[in-house]
Amino acid sequence: MRSLFKFFLLTYIMSWSLWSAVAVISPEAASQSPGLAAISGALYLLGVFAPALVALALTAREDGRAAAVSLLRRIIQQPVGVRWYLFAVSYLATIKLAVALLLRIATGAWPTFGQEAAYIMVIAIIFSTPVQAGEEIGWRGYALPRLSTRVGLPTASIIVGIVWACWHLPFFFISGNDKSGQSFVVYLLQVTAVSIAMAWVYWRTNSSLLMTMLMHAAVNNTKDIVPSAVLAATNTFSLRSSPVAWLTVAGLWVCAVYFLARMRGAKLSCGQRAASDADEIAAAEQAPAA
Repeated sequence: MRSLFKFFLLTYIMSWSLWSAVAVISPEAASQSPGLAAISGALYLLGVFAPALVALALTAREDGRAAAVSLLRRIIQQPVGVRWYLFAVSYLATIKLAVALLLRIATGAWPTFGQEAAYIMVIAIIFSTPVQAGEEIGWRGYALPRLSTRVGLPTASIIVGIVWACWHLPFFFISGNDKSGQSFVVYLLQVTAVSIAMAWVYWRTNSSLLMTMLMHAAVNNTKDIVPSAVLAATNTFSLRSSPVAWLTVAGLWVCAVYFLARMRGAKLSCGQRAASDADEIAAAEQAPAA
C-alpha cells in the first residue's frame, strides 16, 4: 500500500505544482509573449504527464527495468475484436445522445447540441489518444492493478475514479477552461462512473492501455455533443448543474452498476508481465552470441 500512497502523493504534488505555475501566468501575458505561452504550455503538459512519469519511476525502482518496459508495452497491446474500439469511441457519445432523446420525450424539445462536426471529433480523438498515455499509464496501468489485488477490481475502480477526479480539482479554479466554476460534485460522480467503465474495458481487453487511452480521448472529445456546462457558473462545490449533466450522471451510473456486477470478484495482476519480461531479458543475456 505504501507504493500506492507514494504514487498518489507524488503525482498530486508534481501536477498541482506545475499547474499552479501555469495559473500564475496570466492569459494576457501569454498572448503577448510567444515564449511565455510556450513555457505555460510545456508546464501544463508536464503536469498532465505526471501520473505516467511517477508510475514509471516507481515501477523501475521497485520492480526493475523489465517491469517498467512491460508497463509501456501495454500501450501497444491491442485487443481481439473491433467491438472494443467501437465501444471505446462511442460509449459517452451514446449516453449523451440517449440523454438528449429522454429530454425530448420528457419536455417536447431537444436540448442544445454542440456545434463541432463529427469528423472533427474523430480527428481529435485520433490525435489526442497518444497524449492520454500521460494519465493512463498511471491511473489504469499502475494504480488500478495494485489496488485490485488488495480490495478487488470493483472497489479499486471506484477509488481510482475518486482520486482521478480530485486530481483535476485545480482546473475548477483556473479561469479560461471548460471546468471553471462548474459543479465539482457532478464532475466527481461522472468521472468515477467513467473510471468503472474504463476498468471494465481494461480488464476485458487483457490490460490494454491502448483501449483506455482511446476511450479517454473519446470521452474528452465527445462530451460536448450535448453540452452539460452551466453558463456563468461560479460555485464549484454546489449541486447546481444542468438537466443534461444530471441525466448524464444517471446514465453513466446505470452502466457502472452493470460493470461493477460483472467485475465482482475480479482482480488484475501487476506482476505476471514483469516476470515474463525479466525471464526474456535474462534468457537473451545468457544466450551465446551468434
